[in-house]
Amino acid sequence: MPTSPDARERIRAALLPTEDAAALSAHGETRAAVLVPLLEVDGRLHVVLTRRRSDMRRHAGEIAFPGGRADPGDPSPTATALREAHEEVGLPPENVEILGALSPVGTFVTGYAVYPVVGWIRHPGEWQLSPHEVDVVLELDLAALRAGYERRRIERRGMTFETDAYVVDDHFVWGATGRMLADLFDRLPPELVAGADAA
Repeated sequence: MPTSPDARERIRAALLPTEDAAALSAHGETRAAVLVPLLEVDGRLHVVLTRRRSDMRRHAGEIAFPGGRADPGDPSPTATALREAHEEVGLPPENVEILGALSPVGTFVTGYAVYPVVGWIRHPGEWQLSPHEVDVVLELDLAALRAGYERRRIERRGMTFETDAYVVDDHFVWGATGRMLADLFDRLPPELVAGADAA
C-alpha cells in the first residue's frame, strides 16, 4: 500500500533528484517553489492543494500547491517549498519526507520559474490557514484527479490558450498547477495512483 517504504521508494525512483531539478531552467525571471504534498487517505494516494483567496491580486481563487517566491535566505527550492507550506497551511517541515522533484514550470503571465518539490507528509491533524492567502485546503484523490483530466480552452486577460485541466466535483485545477500534475502522473507508477496496492 502507498504508506509502505517500498511504495515510497518507487515514487522516489520516479522523480528527479531535488539537486538536479534545482539546476534546470524554466521560463520566468523570478524563482519560486511549491510543495507537492502526498499522503494516504483510506488506502489511496491524495495530494494537498490550496484554493487562494478571491481578493488576492494575483491568481485569485485559483487552486495551487502551497508555495511562493524564493526568499534571499532560502538555500534551495526545497527550503522555499517547506517554508511556504508552513506559512500557508501550517505544515511543519518535520512532517515532510522529501521524495524528489518534478521539472520546473514557467508561468507565462506572472513570469515565475516554479520548482515543484514532492514530499510524503504526515497529516498535521488540523490545517492552519494563512488568513491573507488561503481560502481552503483540499485533499484530493489522485485517481479522481487523473480521471477528471481534460484539455480546455481558457481566456485570461484577453488571451485565449489551451491548458491541461483537472476537474473533481467543483474544483478546477489548471495552468502551471495542471502542468505539474501532468508531470506527476507521467512519472508515478499507475497502480499507486489507482490504489491497486492498497489492501
